[in-house]
Amino acid sequence: MDLGLADRVYVLTGASGGLGFATAQQLVADGARVVLSARAPERVAAAVESLGDPTRAIGLAADLADPGTPARLVAAAREHFGRLDGALVSVGGPPRGTAAEVTDEQWRESFETVFLGSVRVARTVAGALTDGGAIALVLSTSVRGPLTGLGISNGLRPGLAGVAKDMADEYGPRGVRVLSLLPGRIMTDRNRALLAATGDADRARAEAEAAIPLGRTGEPAEFGRVAAFLLSPAAGYVTGVTVPVDGGAVRGL
Repeated sequence: MDLGLADRVYVLTGASGGLGFATAQQLVADGARVVLSARAPERVAAAVESLGDPTRAIGLAADLADPGTPARLVAAAREHFGRLDGALVSVGGPPRGTAAEVTDEQWRESFETVFLGSVRVARTVAGALTDGGAIALVLSTSVRGPLTGLGISNGLRPGLAGVAKDMADEYGPRGVRVLSLLPGRIMTDRNRALLAATGDADRARAEAEAAIPLGRTGEPAEFGRVAAFLLSPAAGYVTGVTVPVDGGAVRGL
């Protein structure tokens, strides 16, 4: 199946590893070009190098808490590749703790990066898309139901899903699609850390897998393939939705 990704250009945030990088791998494999960003310059450089084709990937060290970051990403795509077709907006997970346990400062910092940083990237990229395109926000299954011990995620991620739906309505008449992806137990560094924090990672993983209909955790590449498809022209009539990539763990219809 031709996804229509040849020479299309996407910005990916939080893409030095994990789900963002897995999506970059799939986009590049299907002929797209990418601008990767994350906060650590050395990790961004390593991610770009590991993609294996310097003509198809560049990196930019950037922090989503900086209001100037979205414009820098758009400019980098246009200057290096001459166009922009969309974005994957991924942000590192906020601190663990229940909604009552986390501090005001942790709430504020997470709002600036996880919430407002994502909104700024999405609206800036949408404003720069002149011939359609797609924006996908990487959220969490906490959009559909709260996750134990992740109060900030439970508070902010559902709000971002609402923002994505609102933007899908607003930008749809210009052919710009906006949607949300809800990864479940996919074995990224973030999920490994959450399992380790229980004190018995093996037991926690076994318990998590027992609640997943497919009976296993997911691999980043499995998420990346879904994300690449939804960003591609092949998914041109899909917008405003929240798509779980979770092995069936979300029980709602």
